[in-house]
Amino acid sequence: MDVTIIIPTFNRLWSLPKAIASCFESPLKIQVIVVDDGSTDGTLAWLNTQQNILIVHQENQGKDHAINNVFHLAQGKYIRFLDSDDWFLPNSTTKLFEAAESTQADVVAAGYEVYDEHENFIRKGDWIECDDFIAQQLGECDSSHYSAYLFRKSFSADIPHRQEFGARDDRQFLIEVALKHPKTTFITERTLAHRSHTKNRLQNMDDTATVANNLASLEIYRQALKVLEAKNELTPRRIQASIKMLWPLAHWIAKHDLQKATTVYNWIKSLDPNFSMPTKGFLGFTYRTLGFEWTEKLLHFRRKMIRQKL
Repeated sequence: MDVTIIIPTFNRLWSLPKAIASCFESPLKIQVIVVDDGSTDGTLAWLNTQQNILIVHQENQGKDHAINNVFHLAQGKYIRFLDSDDWFLPNSTTKLFEAAESTQADVVAAGYEVYDEHENFIRKGDWIECDDFIAQQLGECDSSHYSAYLFRKSFSADIPHRQEFGARDDRQFLIEVALKHPKTTFITERTLAHRSHTKNRLQNMDDTATVANNLASLEIYRQALKVLEAKNELTPRRIQASIKMLWPLAHWIAKHDLQKATTVYNWIKSLDPNFSMPTKGFLGFTYRTLGFEWTEKLLHFRRKMIRQKL
């Protein structure tokens, strides 16, 4: 097989057929593995009527376990991952494959497009060319959606999808890939249609899930920067890329845990003693005048007063 495409799915019969159909718009030898993660909407019965698909059924364990449990079945030289509510743009797998073969790349990147739940185009996200793949994944600039990438199987086989990072698992996977220093290339074509919708998905988070995912993001950066520091690869550029993400993260965490948020802010200051809070306007003035902790206390008080009025 040229490319294996792994699709984990849970109660997505409303979108799964389009996702699967998009995988075969290529003359390549394509293997499609669909993992039904304990769906209750008739997904498995429908899958059993389809041809040319390797179907694996498991009790509900989550997306990451679904991918990890079937990775050994992949026969393709390269791997693509696809969420079952998205779809691949026409001929995108062929273009990624040709780029990988011509350059012997371990990872081929590309941009993506965003559509609403009625499949109306919203916006494009073109790939941004960057000469530091690690800095890009840490947040220096947009690093695309991970389903827009193609990965050499032999290179990524020892990098699992990690359930403990929840909705941030894709980001953790890409950072781990980057930390292995892959040979990378990119194509200018966009390769993925990402569907933005209001149906059940990890991105639709209540307060509890939001807190968990903010903490997961924090842990991703703690681990990544620890690895880079141990390898003497924590460059000023990668520090600034991380701070670009850690600063808003400190603000978001402060809504629920001011002490932990203050710890994040102090970590930022230790990474860059010259760090200046980038917030503009009156809020920026308050941060710079009163400091991080007192400003967040005032913001917390303001939010409380607004809720009481409502």
